[in-house]
Amino acid sequence: MAKKNKDSRIVYSTNAEYRYESDEEVVETLSPEKQNLLIRLDRKKRKGKQVTLITGFTGSNDILKELGKTLKSKCGVGGSAKDGEIIIQGDFREKVQLLLSSMGYRCKVSG
Repeated sequence: MAKKNKDSRIVYSTNAEYRYESDEEVVETLSPEKQNLLIRLDRKKRKGKQVTLITGFTGSNDILKELGKTLKSKCGVGGSAKDGEIIIQGDFREKVQLLLSSMGYRCKVSG
């Protein structure tokens, strides 16, 4: 099976010295002590269901997803982690704040 190119617009180049350059930006992950996370309850665009929304994460998507997975498993609920936000189903603001503080993150509950 052929390997897929990261950029589907480039198929082949006859230039022997051509180097593929990615448009993706590499985001540096800040240490937990330097992160300023904001925890709040959100109901907008969710048909009245409550979710705990954690915003303000600066870093790679892999670390964000790993942190989201840890929080979801500790709370025993579902959710998602994408675009610098972690969504936890239900109202778990206090529990999430305690978990993040124990991991070394600086966080604040809003609302």
